Amino acid sequence: MLILLSIIFPILSGIVLWHRNTRSGQNGHALYGAAIIITDVLAVLTMFFGKPVTLFSLSPKVTFSFSLDVMGKWFLFVSMVLYTCCLFYSFIYMKVQEREPTFYAFYFVSFGALIAVCCAANMVTIYFAFELTTLSTVPLVLHEQTQAAVAAGLKFLFYSIGGALLGLFGVFFLYTYAGAEVSFVPGGVLDLTKTAGHEPILYLAIFLGVIGYGTKAGLFPMHGWLPTAHPIAPAPASALLSGIITKSGVLVVIRFIYYSIGTSFIRGTWVQYTWLTLAMISILTGSMMAFQEKDLKKRLAYSSISQISYAMLGLALLTQNGLEGSLLQVMQHAPSKACLFLCAGAFIYRYGLKDVRQMKGIGKKMPIVLWCLTIAAMSLAGIPPMGGFISKWNLVSASLNTGLGAISVIGPIVLLISALLTAGYLFPITINGFFPGKGAEEEITDPRPEEGKGSIEAVPRMMWIPLICLCAVALIVGIFGGSLIELFKGIV
Repeated sequence: MLILLSIIFPILSGIVLWHRNTRSGQNGHALYGAAIIITDVLAVLTMFFGKPVTLFSLSPKVTFSFSLDVMGKWFLFVSMVLYTCCLFYSFIYMKVQEREPTFYAFYFVSFGALIAVCCAANMVTIYFAFELTTLSTVPLVLHEQTQAAVAAGLKFLFYSIGGALLGLFGVFFLYTYAGAEVSFVPGGVLDLTKTAGHEPILYLAIFLGVIGYGTKAGLFPMHGWLPTAHPIAPAPASALLSGIITKSGVLVVIRFIYYSIGTSFIRGTWVQYTWLTLAMISILTGSMMAFQEKDLKKRLAYSSISQISYAMLGLALLTQNGLEGSLLQVMQHAPSKACLFLCAGAFIYRYGLKDVRQMKGIGKKMPIVLWCLTIAAMSLAGIPPMGGFISKWNLVSASLNTGLGAISVIGPIVLLISALLTAGYLFPITINGFFPGKGAEEEITDPRPEEGKGSIEAVPRMMWIPLICLCAVALIVGIFGGSLIELFKGIV
């Protein structure tokens, strides 16, 4: 029952605390902090002692079951880190926002939904948990309730619903041609005697499933919601959306292809080649759009399209090395991109800065925040010893050794171009921030001069300590990534 408790507790906490704080008019930060810590403790206990559990069965094949394997444990750990860091950061950021209790209610509900995604034992369970994640994060995008926020939230919702319908099509055919039991098993569960002669329709269903679940991960052509939704949401919500909610799409694709369909069934087919092509288009498109964008949060949103598609490219290689590179990319991108969005939020909170051209000299006023932005940017650009280096190294090696002809070479070229563009749209912020030229920092107006008086940093510790923690995680992935990836050996 530990698994169910770890899912239900944050959902109930969000609802109960929303009711309490709405009626009392208090912010309840201490209670939210206690709730997130208890949720983390339950999640850790679940990792070590959680037993598989089945809620109910609709048929011998269709069950709502939860079980936590190594893959689920790792995604759950990353989720815990991001939700905890973003929560404590939000105590400062959200105090100037309206409807705090509502924000935190959906914050905790989405956390519970994401834990359910990590713990799901089959495609039916993960599908419904995946949809609950969507429904609970749309209000985070809508939070400001401006016309732009409503439009962004609806766009996110419509894209997600469309992707979910495509994914459901894939699940339907999976269960039709699966064996006696449909649970997550490395290598897949398809019954090859049933699939014989039906490969064309199955290939189409699988491809649509990849596109559908890849919508949350920003896979072309279903990527349009990211640059609209990410910039409009409050910074803690943007950090979660890009840092871990998009990764739920990656996890579901892994479960669908590697644990349900089986890589051997589509290796060498048009499904694999089209998937690879779409991933490379996403990488280049996202990088080029980010390079041209001046709004920092929108630039980071386009960057997410590119960086998450690195993981999709690795998965599309359908090899053990490709999977390992994808997982390393998830491990480093989640804390790095969350850190970048929180840095952008700190600039907005303190000085109202959104345009990168306005940030010249910001390093003199916010040195810790800008250093954290720089370290996270190093990881995204693939500079050692950060996690982005080891993930890109593994992806390039995996691509070169696939034997897929020209694509084996095109993949690394695309990754190299994207890495250069990443450096081009992130490092100028650091350079101009620390070395702006004489008097440039004086152009930054201070709406609250008393807040940062006498402090090395212009924002409270509660904002910059989570940034340091996220940078540390990205560094740990870079140093120990080779050892961590041993956990996932033998999946393909």
